[in-house]
Amino acid sequence: MSCSEKVCGASFPELIRCKRDGGQLSKQEIRSFVHGVRSGSIQEGQIGAMLMAIWQKGMVAEETMALTQEMMLSGEVLQWSKAWEGRVVDKHSTGGVGDKVSLPLAPALAACGCKVPMISGRGLAHTGGTLDKLESIPGFTVLQPVEKVHQILEDVGCCIVGQTETLVPADRVMYAMRDATSTVDSLPLITGSILSKKGAEGLDALVLDVKFGKAALYKDLHSARSLAQSMVTVGNSMGIRTGAVLSRMDAPIGRLVGNTLEVCEALECLKGRGPDDLQELVTSLGGYLLWMSGQAASLEKGQKALTEVLRNGAALQKFEAMLQAQGVSADIARSLCSAQCDYFLHLRPAEHKTELTAQSDGTVIDIDGMVVAQVLHKLGAGRTKAGENINHSVGAEVLVNLGQKVKKGEPWLRIHYDWPAGCTATL
Repeated sequence: MSCSEKVCGASFPELIRCKRDGGQLSKQEIRSFVHGVRSGSIQEGQIGAMLMAIWQKGMVAEETMALTQEMMLSGEVLQWSKAWEGRVVDKHSTGGVGDKVSLPLAPALAACGCKVPMISGRGLAHTGGTLDKLESIPGFTVLQPVEKVHQILEDVGCCIVGQTETLVPADRVMYAMRDATSTVDSLPLITGSILSKKGAEGLDALVLDVKFGKAALYKDLHSARSLAQSMVTVGNSMGIRTGAVLSRMDAPIGRLVGNTLEVCEALECLKGRGPDDLQELVTSLGGYLLWMSGQAASLEKGQKALTEVLRNGAALQKFEAMLQAQGVSADIARSLCSAQCDYFLHLRPAEHKTELTAQSDGTVIDIDGMVVAQVLHKLGAGRTKAGENINHSVGAEVLVNLGQKVKKGEPWLRIHYDWPAGCTATL
């Protein structure tokens, strides 16, 4: 008897054992597993056991494609106006410390004429999630009905939303369970999670920012390239023009880390004042998408188009419109997007700040993003279990540059936290 014939009630452990022992699951067996996740007929412990078995034994390409397809079909697949054909695009990053690229990129692409239905997630492991960042803005609502998503795209051109009951519901369950079971870095599970959401978005083109390095899920270039190849293969098999960029993730992106602080830095990028590395990622990834979707004749022309909408304020106007469309009051949205704004008039600051100083004279040769993220996680910026509340105000400011000379006693990092004064973390 095959595993799929035994998927029901107490016999589901046979399917877990099949994968645990290195067996290859059929399309029917994978369909049964995803259906059980979607319907709630499988216990949480059994879902976790299957995720761990997949993490340990992996999946062949056929299994990964089947898993992605079934996850996508577990809910509604969005369909768009024929007038938008070729212009529905998105980007996804595998996560990194200080990675707030999605916040300026989505409105910048909208300013270039794209439609960007970005379905994002919350924080996994040490990385902060795009939805967590946006929810630090008072009133911003990440859960939107499908009809409202259509309307926002019609009126604004971009939205950043979470998964609902109708959009990839199986992944919504598995995404949270991966965090709780330490199976975040599984290649087939990452592929299935990302591509099922992007498939449900009805995309024409997708660019993947696959991170590697000390502060990434994958530490070495070889592993990152394997993930990129897996996602590109699955994405193109689903009819989405898919490309991937490999980018290093050792030090944080930009200078600010933490949900609220990253919103501030994203706004600075939209105002043409962001850090160079953040702007480079925004224009490179956006330019790649414009080129892939045929809206720019070359990668260089696509990058120039992105640079221009960041410079002339068109992207900032789209971000302000998106904030209002997703629940932020007009006054707050207008103020946050004004040229000169004290962001903490509207965003909650941390109660305390502590500066860490250099222990001796020297030169900055490395800033370990992973260590910074782990400290912020302990201070409340991240989750230790699915569904846990986080402190949006916890964060850090990097006060030095790589290659900069520092003297003993000079500050190099400022921690924002809400613990009682005098109780600090050590780096």
